[in-house]
Amino acid sequence: MSKYLLEIGVEEIPANVIHDTINQIKNISNDLLKKDRLIYTDLEVYTTPRRLILTINGIKNMQESIEEKVKGPSVKIAYDSEGKPSKALMGFMKGHDIDENSLTVEKINGEDYIYALIKKMNKSIEEILSNDMPALIRSISFPKSMKWGGKNLKFVRPIRWLVSLLDDKVIPFNLEGIKASNITRGHRFLGSSHIVIDNVDDYAKLLRENYVIIDQNERKELIKYGSERLVREKGGTILLDEDLLDEVTNIVEYPTPIIGRIKDEYLSLPMDVVITPMKEHLRYFPVVDDKKRLLPYFITVRNGDDRYIDIVVKGNEKVLGARLEDAKFFYKEDIKYPLEKYVERLNNITFQEKLGTLYQKTKRIQKLSCKIGNYLEVGDETVKNVDRAAFLSKADLVTKIVSEFTELQGKMGMEYAKISNENEIVSIAIFEQYLPRYSGDQLPSTTAGSILSIADKLDSIAGLFAIGIQPSGSQDPFGLRRSALGIINIILDKKWNISLNEIVDFALYIYVEENGLAFDYNKIKSDIMGFFIARIRNMFMDMNIRHDIIEAVVSTNIDDIYDLKIRAIKLNEWLKKDGLQDILTAFNRVSTLAVKAPSNEIKRDLLTEDELNLYDSYNNIEEKVLNLIEKKEYDKALDLLITLKDPIDNFFEKVMVMVEDETLKNNRLGLLKTIYDTMMKVCDLSKINKL
Repeated sequence: MSKYLLEIGVEEIPANVIHDTINQIKNISNDLLKKDRLIYTDLEVYTTPRRLILTINGIKNMQESIEEKVKGPSVKIAYDSEGKPSKALMGFMKGHDIDENSLTVEKINGEDYIYALIKKMNKSIEEILSNDMPALIRSISFPKSMKWGGKNLKFVRPIRWLVSLLDDKVIPFNLEGIKASNITRGHRFLGSSHIVIDNVDDYAKLLRENYVIIDQNERKELIKYGSERLVREKGGTILLDEDLLDEVTNIVEYPTPIIGRIKDEYLSLPMDVVITPMKEHLRYFPVVDDKKRLLPYFITVRNGDDRYIDIVVKGNEKVLGARLEDAKFFYKEDIKYPLEKYVERLNNITFQEKLGTLYQKTKRIQKLSCKIGNYLEVGDETVKNVDRAAFLSKADLVTKIVSEFTELQGKMGMEYAKISNENEIVSIAIFEQYLPRYSGDQLPSTTAGSILSIADKLDSIAGLFAIGIQPSGSQDPFGLRRSALGIINIILDKKWNISLNEIVDFALYIYVEENGLAFDYNKIKSDIMGFFIARIRNMFMDMNIRHDIIEAVVSTNIDDIYDLKIRAIKLNEWLKKDGLQDILTAFNRVSTLAVKAPSNEIKRDLLTEDELNLYDSYNNIEEKVLNLIEKKEYDKALDLLITLKDPIDNFFEKVMVMVEDETLKNNRLGLLKTIYDTMMKVCDLSKINKL
């Protein structure tokens, strides 16, 4: 058993591509090695800012041998009239590198065919790896790639060296002039630039001696442990941000956490004003006490050892001090005026060229928020708070501190609203309009904040769709998919029964009224509804709801998102019962003909005895079914509907529906449509797959 090492040495890799690159290397390597029948135990992928590392463990020295029987042309076209191999047979033999001695004849359906038993020759591990590793490198893709030095090769950053080593033997390959060897490089400043690796087993140790820790998980733990040790001495704890921790892990090769101090004068600023420059701009970790109050310390991570650490600490304190001094100045300038004084300045900022200014967006959000609030029949006080929060919602975007630190939008709106003596609900709603900001983020906690968040996101979706800016493929520059998911999650969290059709109407009407926007109303509304339904489908799939059940509920005319979720969950459980296949067949027969009915009008005096049997059976349960639907007890409604199975089966056995007499035909279709319409109030059972 052998061990192989591939190291791709590059200029600094952006931290945000590391996770996806690791997965690509694993998947591509597995596929290549499987294709080449290479037997190995497992593979591992490590990364540092300057290298991508693949190790393949437990490799057998030869690929797995196989024999394959391959079908060729029929005998009658394999030979000419003189019994010599035809062009077809010659091509078959040449393609598989065989001669006539390897051929056999087998009969299939009375006709003779040529067959060959192909023994695939074993390739050496050296030959496989020297071919597969360049293919692996070329197959890795990045959001942005670059060329360098006149090469055709594209990569995230220029490749500076390659290591390709099987145990103690170099596996050579040449990647557009970059030759693989057993020579690597250590830390850019602290390590050697020429490290000879005699054996793969020495690789990690040699790099550690040269201030490179190859295992990203080990670096992460060193950062966490070292940071926690430092802050415990100060009586605090790290305000841990996993995304920031991952980013810092991926920008250092030899992490050394260090602790610095924040001047007391800056602690009087709002906590977010201090934390944002630390985290977003300098990649520092804040330190808090057991009540999550900010302490006058920060943690940063040095890419190196602890030599001259005092100088490094002072340098970091100086950099942070400069940022916080700016923040302090901006904050003091901003609070000279109440938040509402900034609203008019939104006229000077364009939201989108065809959709007007941020002030116009504010007015639309204000109107849409109130419409949604009234639709939900919330209290007058809540509507008043929503209206005020909507009016102030974008005001902080023109303040000095948000202009400098855009990550503070909403947070500073909330802070400045409180300073301006706005009430607590209004202040919180201004922040909550942006929630959720990403997958897994918190949802608005207040009713006012939830309504404002829906209005803000829906206004953007409606306007951008109306002017033809819609997400396509992976392109979604305005984050409309995220906005739609945000709206859906808020509605589900609040358990609001709200018509998607109606609130989309509200948003589109306001664009016509406020902006005089002209567009194909029906098409745009249909596109928006389809956009939301696609998000709902994906969400239900993530909830492990069967695809056909999803289609069964979204194919109804129901546009109440929370109601659709209840239906999907209950139908998902209901269909686990035994003996439902015959029931589904019965309902499918009803659905097939019901759609042909001109109406659901039924004249009782035209019904025969067998028709009356179904008619009366349905009438006996109709009111109960509708009451259960009203109470959202859809599984119980379905239990009642399945009692119609025998009357339905009897109806189709005894009654001819599509007769020439139009009156009789339409009367019978009307009966089926009546049953069908009630079924559709629960779901479209015709979409359910028979298992």
